[in-house]
Amino acid sequence: MSKRLRLLATALVAVLALGAVAMQFIEAQPGAYMAPRLDGQPDLNGIWQAMNTANWDLEPHSAQAGPPRLGALLSIPGGLGVVEGGTIPYTREALSQRRENASRRWSEDPEAKCFLPGVPRFVYLPYPFQIVHSSDFMVMASEYAGAVRTISFDTPEPAPVDTWMGQSYGRWEGDTLVIEVAGLNGLAWFDRAGNYASLNARIVERFTPASPDRLSYEATIEDSTVFTRPWRISMPLYRRAEANAQLLEFKCVEFAEALLYGEHYKESPF
Repeated sequence: MSKRLRLLATALVAVLALGAVAMQFIEAQPGAYMAPRLDGQPDLNGIWQAMNTANWDLEPHSAQAGPPRLGALLSIPGGLGVVEGGTIPYTREALSQRRENASRRWSEDPEAKCFLPGVPRFVYLPYPFQIVHSSDFMVMASEYAGAVRTISFDTPEPAPVDTWMGQSYGRWEGDTLVIEVAGLNGLAWFDRAGNYASLNARIVERFTPASPDRLSYEATIEDSTVFTRPWRISMPLYRRAEANAQLLEFKCVEFAEALLYGEHYKESPF
Protein backbone atom coordinates (compact mmCIF):
# COMPACT_ATOMS: atom_id res chain seq x y z
CA MET A 1 0.00 0.00 0.00
CA SER A 2 1.34 3.41 -0.94
CA LYS A 3 2.03 6.07 1.65
CA ARG A 4 -0.89 8.13 0.35
CA LEU A 5 -3.33 5.23 0.68
CA ARG A 6 -2.11 4.52 4.21
CA LEU A 7 -2.73 8.15 5.16
CA LEU A 8 -6.22 8.04 3.66
CA ALA A 9 -7.03 4.81 5.52
CA THR A 10 -5.77 6.27 8.79
CA ALA A 11 -7.85 9.42 8.27
CA LEU A 12 -10.96 7.36 7.51
CA VAL A 13 -10.54 5.31 10.70
CA ALA A 14 -10.12 8.52 12.70
CA VAL A 15 -13.27 10.04 11.18
CA LEU A 16 -15.29 6.91 11.94
CA ALA A 17 -14.00 6.83 15.52
CA LEU A 18 -14.84 10.50 16.06
CA GLY A 19 -18.30 9.88 14.61
CA ALA A 20 -18.93 7.03 17.05
CA VAL A 21 -17.81 9.20 19.99
CA ALA A 22 -20.02 12.05 18.78
CA MET A 23 -23.04 9.75 18.54
CA GLN A 24 -22.45 8.52 22.10
CA PHE A 25 -22.19 12.12 23.27
CA ILE A 26 -25.39 13.12 21.49
CA GLU A 27 -27.31 10.14 22.90
CA ALA A 28 -26.10 11.05 26.40
CA GLN A 29 -27.52 14.60 26.24
CA PRO A 30 -31.00 14.98 27.76
CA GLY A 31 -33.57 15.75 25.10
CA ALA A 32 -31.12 15.20 22.23
CA TYR A 33 -32.86 12.08 20.90
CA MET A 34 -35.55 12.72 18.29
CA ALA A 35 -38.24 10.04 18.55
CA PRO A 36 -40.24 8.81 15.54
CA ARG A 37 -43.33 10.96 15.00
CA LEU A 38 -47.03 10.17 15.00
CA ASP A 39 -49.12 13.05 13.69
CA GLY A 40 -46.34 15.41 14.72
CA GLN A 41 -45.88 14.06 18.27
CA PRO A 42 -43.45 11.41 19.57
CA ASP A 43 -44.62 7.85 18.91
CA LEU A 44 -44.65 6.09 22.29
CA ASN A 45 -46.54 3.02 21.09
CA GLY A 46 -45.00 -0.18 22.40
CA ILE A 47 -44.61 -2.46 25.40
CA TRP A 48 -42.52 -1.01 28.23
CA GLN A 49 -41.24 -2.22 31.60
CA ALA A 50 -39.29 -0.88 34.58
CA MET A 51 -36.23 -2.92 35.59
CA ASN A 52 -35.66 -1.98 39.23
CA THR A 53 -36.80 -2.70 42.78
CA ALA A 54 -39.18 0.28 43.10
CA ASN A 55 -42.17 -2.01 43.58
CA TRP A 56 -40.50 -3.40 46.69
CA ASP A 57 -39.54 0.01 48.10
CA LEU A 58 -39.21 3.43 46.45
CA GLU A 59 -36.54 4.42 48.98
CA PRO A 60 -33.02 2.91 49.21
CA HIS A 61 -33.17 -0.42 51.02
CA SER A 62 -31.05 -3.45 51.80
CA ALA A 63 -31.91 -7.07 51.07
CA GLN A 64 -34.35 -8.52 53.60
CA ALA A 65 -36.06 -11.79 54.40
CA GLY A 66 -39.44 -12.55 52.88
CA PRO A 67 -42.48 -14.12 54.56
CA PRO A 68 -41.68 -16.61 57.34
CA ARG A 69 -41.20 -20.28 56.39
CA LEU A 70 -40.57 -19.51 52.72
CA GLY A 71 -36.79 -19.39 52.92
CA ALA A 72 -35.30 -17.25 50.15
CA LEU A 73 -38.54 -17.28 48.17
CA LEU A 74 -40.02 -13.76 48.02
CA SER A 75 -36.98 -12.37 49.84
CA ILE A 76 -36.58 -8.64 49.21
CA PRO A 77 -33.74 -7.60 46.87
CA GLY A 78 -31.74 -4.51 47.82
CA GLY A 79 -32.23 -1.33 45.81
CA LEU A 80 -30.67 2.12 45.45
CA GLY A 81 -34.07 3.79 45.44
CA VAL A 82 -35.77 6.07 42.93
CA VAL A 83 -36.73 8.99 45.22
CA GLU A 84 -34.99 12.27 44.55
CA GLY A 85 -33.02 13.00 47.72
CA GLY A 86 -33.46 9.42 48.94
CA THR A 87 -36.25 9.92 51.51
CA ILE A 88 -39.98 10.51 51.15
CA PRO A 89 -40.88 13.64 53.23
CA TYR A 90 -43.68 12.26 55.41
CA THR A 91 -45.30 14.19 58.22
CA ARG A 92 -44.69 12.60 61.62
CA GLU A 93 -48.18 11.09 61.76
CA ALA A 94 -48.01 9.77 58.20
CA LEU A 95 -44.60 8.20 58.79
CA SER A 96 -46.11 6.25 61.68
CA GLN A 97 -48.84 4.96 59.34
CA ARG A 98 -46.25 4.01 56.74
CA ARG A 99 -44.38 1.94 59.34
CA GLU A 100 -47.63 0.26 60.34
CA ASN A 101 -48.29 -0.54 56.68
CA ALA A 102 -44.82 -2.08 56.34
CA SER A 103 -45.37 -4.32 59.34
CA ARG A 104 -48.47 -5.77 57.66
CA ARG A 105 -47.20 -5.87 54.07
CA TRP A 106 -47.68 -9.61 53.55
CA SER A 107 -51.43 -9.40 54.17
CA GLU A 108 -52.46 -5.75 53.64
CA ASP A 109 -50.60 -4.67 50.53
CA PRO A 110 -53.33 -4.04 47.90
CA GLU A 111 -51.15 -5.88 45.37
CA ALA A 112 -51.41 -9.04 47.48
CA LYS A 113 -55.19 -8.74 47.25
CA CYS A 114 -55.12 -8.18 43.46
CA PHE A 115 -56.54 -4.68 43.78
CA LEU A 116 -55.71 -2.14 41.08
CA PRO A 117 -52.26 -0.59 41.56
CA GLY A 118 -52.99 3.13 41.34
CA VAL A 119 -50.53 5.72 40.03
CA PRO A 120 -47.55 5.80 39.84
CA ARG A 121 -47.23 2.14 40.90
CA PHE A 122 -48.88 1.07 37.63
CA VAL A 123 -45.64 2.06 35.85
CA TYR A 124 -43.06 0.10 37.89
CA LEU A 125 -44.92 -3.06 38.84
CA PRO A 126 -42.86 -6.12 37.82
CA TYR A 127 -45.12 -6.55 34.78
CA PRO A 128 -44.95 -4.95 31.33
CA PHE A 129 -47.47 -2.36 30.23
CA GLN A 130 -48.44 -1.28 26.74
CA ILE A 131 -49.00 2.22 25.39
CA VAL A 132 -51.42 2.55 22.48
CA HIS A 133 -52.15 6.05 21.22
CA SER A 134 -53.09 8.36 18.38
CA SER A 135 -52.62 12.12 18.29
CA ASP A 136 -55.56 12.79 20.62
CA PHE A 137 -56.20 9.63 22.63
CA MET A 138 -54.06 7.24 24.67
CA VAL A 139 -54.56 3.98 26.57
CA MET A 140 -52.06 2.30 28.87
CA ALA A 141 -52.75 -1.35 29.68
CA SER A 142 -50.84 -3.40 32.26
CA GLU A 143 -50.40 -7.16 32.30
CA TYR A 144 -51.19 -7.00 36.03
CA ALA A 145 -54.89 -7.64 36.74
CA GLY A 146 -55.94 -6.11 33.42
CA ALA A 147 -55.32 -2.61 34.83
CA VAL A 148 -56.04 0.10 32.25
CA ARG A 149 -55.50 3.84 32.18
CA THR A 150 -57.26 6.13 29.71
CA ILE A 151 -55.44 9.42 29.13
CA SER A 152 -57.56 12.23 27.76
CA PHE A 153 -56.08 15.24 25.95
CA ASP A 154 -59.22 17.34 26.42
CA THR A 155 -59.57 20.23 28.85
CA PRO A 156 -59.30 18.77 32.40
CA GLU A 157 -62.50 18.45 34.38
CA PRO A 158 -63.03 17.32 37.99
CA ALA A 159 -63.24 13.56 38.41
CA PRO A 160 -66.88 12.48 38.88
CA VAL A 161 -65.79 9.92 41.49
CA ASP A 162 -62.54 8.85 43.16
CA THR A 163 -61.13 5.55 41.86
CA TRP A 164 -58.08 3.32 42.21
CA MET A 165 -56.55 4.58 38.95
CA GLY A 166 -57.79 8.16 39.20
CA GLN A 167 -58.42 10.45 36.26
CA SER A 168 -55.56 11.26 33.86
CA TYR A 169 -55.23 14.24 31.53
CA GLY A 170 -52.30 14.50 29.14
CA ARG A 171 -50.54 17.22 27.18
CA TRP A 172 -47.28 17.53 25.25
CA GLU A 173 -44.42 19.78 26.34
CA GLY A 174 -42.05 19.44 23.41
CA ASP A 175 -41.27 15.72 23.20
CA THR A 176 -42.37 15.07 26.80
CA LEU A 177 -45.77 13.58 27.55
CA VAL A 178 -47.07 15.22 30.73
CA ILE A 179 -49.93 13.50 32.56
CA GLU A 180 -51.76 15.08 35.50
CA VAL A 181 -53.53 12.59 37.75
CA ALA A 182 -56.21 13.35 40.33
CA GLY A 183 -59.37 11.67 41.59
CA LEU A 184 -57.46 8.85 43.32
CA ASN A 185 -59.23 7.03 46.14
CA GLY A 186 -56.24 6.96 48.51
CA LEU A 187 -56.39 3.18 49.01
CA ALA A 188 -53.43 2.20 46.83
CA TRP A 189 -49.88 1.81 48.13
CA PHE A 190 -46.86 3.02 46.19
CA ASP A 191 -44.88 -0.16 46.92
CA ARG A 192 -44.67 -3.28 49.08
CA ALA A 193 -42.97 -1.26 51.83
CA GLY A 194 -46.23 0.53 52.62
CA ASN A 195 -45.45 3.96 51.16
CA TYR A 196 -48.73 5.68 50.39
CA ALA A 197 -50.69 8.90 49.84
CA SER A 198 -54.24 10.00 50.59
CA LEU A 199 -57.16 10.73 48.28
CA ASN A 200 -55.88 14.33 48.22
CA ALA A 201 -52.81 13.34 46.17
CA ARG A 202 -52.05 15.12 42.92
CA ILE A 203 -49.50 13.45 40.67
CA VAL A 204 -47.74 14.81 37.59
CA GLU A 205 -45.98 12.25 35.39
CA ARG A 206 -43.48 12.89 32.59
CA PHE A 207 -42.60 10.38 29.85
CA THR A 208 -39.70 11.51 27.63
CA PRO A 209 -38.20 9.42 24.78
CA ALA A 210 -34.47 8.97 25.51
CA SER A 211 -33.55 6.42 22.83
CA PRO A 212 -35.40 4.03 20.49
CA ASP A 213 -35.85 1.57 23.36
CA ARG A 214 -35.89 3.76 26.47
CA LEU A 215 -38.22 6.30 28.08
CA SER A 216 -37.23 8.59 30.94
CA TYR A 217 -40.01 8.56 33.52
CA GLU A 218 -40.61 11.05 36.33
CA ALA A 219 -43.51 11.47 38.74
CA THR A 220 -43.99 14.34 41.17
CA ILE A 221 -46.31 13.61 44.12
CA GLU A 222 -48.03 16.34 46.11
CA ASP A 223 -50.27 15.70 49.11
CA SER A 224 -50.11 18.21 51.97
CA THR A 225 -52.09 15.90 54.29
CA VAL A 226 -49.34 13.23 54.14
CA PHE A 227 -46.12 14.94 53.01
CA THR A 228 -44.30 18.07 54.15
CA ARG A 229 -43.51 19.04 50.53
CA PRO A 230 -43.86 17.69 46.98
CA TRP A 231 -41.35 14.96 46.05
CA ARG A 232 -40.27 13.16 42.93
CA ILE A 233 -39.28 9.74 41.64
CA SER A 234 -37.47 9.00 38.37
CA MET A 235 -36.39 5.89 36.46
CA PRO A 236 -35.84 4.55 32.95
CA LEU A 237 -38.45 2.38 31.25
CA TYR A 238 -37.29 -0.13 28.65
CA ARG A 239 -39.01 -1.36 25.53
CA ARG A 240 -39.73 -5.09 25.40
CA ALA A 241 -37.95 -5.93 22.17
CA GLU A 242 -38.69 -9.63 21.73
CA ALA A 243 -40.10 -10.48 18.32
CA ASN A 244 -43.20 -11.94 19.98
CA ALA A 245 -43.51 -9.35 22.78
CA GLN A 246 -47.08 -9.10 24.05
CA LEU A 247 -49.09 -8.73 27.22
CA LEU A 248 -50.10 -12.08 28.66
CA GLU A 249 -52.99 -12.68 31.01
CA PHE A 250 -52.46 -12.23 34.75
CA LYS A 251 -55.94 -12.33 36.27
CA CYS A 252 -54.93 -12.64 39.91
CA VAL A 253 -58.29 -12.43 41.71
CA GLU A 254 -58.52 -16.20 42.15
CA PHE A 255 -54.95 -16.24 43.53
CA ALA A 256 -55.98 -13.85 46.31
CA GLU A 257 -59.24 -15.46 47.44
CA ALA A 258 -57.71 -17.51 50.27
CA LEU A 259 -56.02 -14.36 51.64
CA LEU A 260 -59.15 -12.26 51.29
CA TYR A 261 -61.68 -14.71 52.74
CA GLY A 262 -59.56 -16.71 55.17
CA GLU A 263 -61.49 -19.46 56.94
CA HIS A 264 -64.55 -18.72 54.81
CA TYR A 265 -62.71 -19.62 51.61
CA LYS A 266 -63.39 -23.03 50.13
CA GLU A 267 -61.57 -24.35 47.11
CA SER A 268 -63.62 -25.41 44.13
CA PRO A 269 -64.16 -29.18 43.93
CA PHE A 270 -63.58 -29.02 40.17
